[in-house]
Order: sequence, then C-alpha cells, then structure tokens
Amino acid sequence: MKILTNGFGQTQGLVAIYIEHCPPMQEYKKLKSIHSLSIGEVNMINQASGNGWRKIFNVYAKILGQLRHSDHNFTSYDSWQDYRDKCLLQSHSQEALLFSPPQLGDDNYRYHVIAGRTYAKQLLRDHIFTNSLVWLDEEFAVDKRHNLVVCPFLDYRQLSNIKISKLCDILSALH
Repeated sequence: MKILTNGFGQTQGLVAIYIEHCPPMQEYKKLKSIHSLSIGEVNMINQASGNGWRKIFNVYAKILGQLRHSDHNFTSYDSWQDYRDKCLLQSHSQEALLFSPPQLGDDNYRYHVIAGRTYAKQLLRDHIFTNSLVWLDEEFAVDKRHNLVVCPFLDYRQLSNIKISKLCDILSALH
C-alpha cells in the first residue's frame, strides 16, 4: 500500500525535509497532497501556530542559505530571511516540507532529510521504510544510496548553526 505524500512545497525538487506533524491548524489536518504555500502563508502559520513553527521555517531557510546549492534558486535572494518570506515552500521553490514518511523509491527529490532522530527511529521500527543508515554520531545518520540524512529537529536548540553547517557538509558530500 502506497502512503500518500502530504506537506508543503513542491512535488519534486532539490530537497525534502520530513517531520512528524503538520501545523495544528484545521486547514492542514487533512492534507492529502503537497500544497504550495502562498506569499504570507508562512507568517500566517507562525501567527496561528506559535514559536515552534517560526523556528521550523527559519531553520529550513537557513539550511538552504548555508547549502547554497548551484541547482537551487536560493542564490537569487539576498538572505535566508528574504528567501523564507518570498519563496520558501511556494510554487516557484525547489523544496518540500513533508508530514509523511519518505518515499525513497520515487526519485522526486535529490536529497531527503528526516528531521528528528526519534522520528527516524520510529519510522525504522514501524518498518515504514528500510534502508542502510550509518549513524555518524548520536544525532546524524546517512544513507548514501538514497541521499538520505537524519539530523536533529528543525529547532535552534537542537539544530544550531554549527549543526546546520554539519548537515550542509553531509548533503554536499552526497551525489
């Protein structure tokens, strides 16, 4: 049985980050597909859902800013804040924030990132997917075959600037 992919952003692109839960807002509770955000929707979610979601969007934009991948349109923006407000997870972006398990057999994204060690271990335990993860340390794991990385959750305390740099180094080393 195929699991429906749902979340924000694009159905294909450079990077997909997977988290366990969608924003606690009625309009997103029953998402059954990938929804491109509109201008101002990130701010609306932040206002309605609190500081945790602000951190998720900020850290995601910081990752893209640090990665500065040549195939990503981030380079057209002056800062990660500018990218977050004008492009992140919108119809003209190249990324996704998904609330469903990775579909590693589909080649829709070049890089897959599971945010949160606990979430990754739960997916493995529940046999949602299988892979050959190699744990680099307590917080980061990589599966080079699927360009999959496990990292801390998208929160400043868990995924600090130093850890964002480490994540970007790992992603840059993948082919």
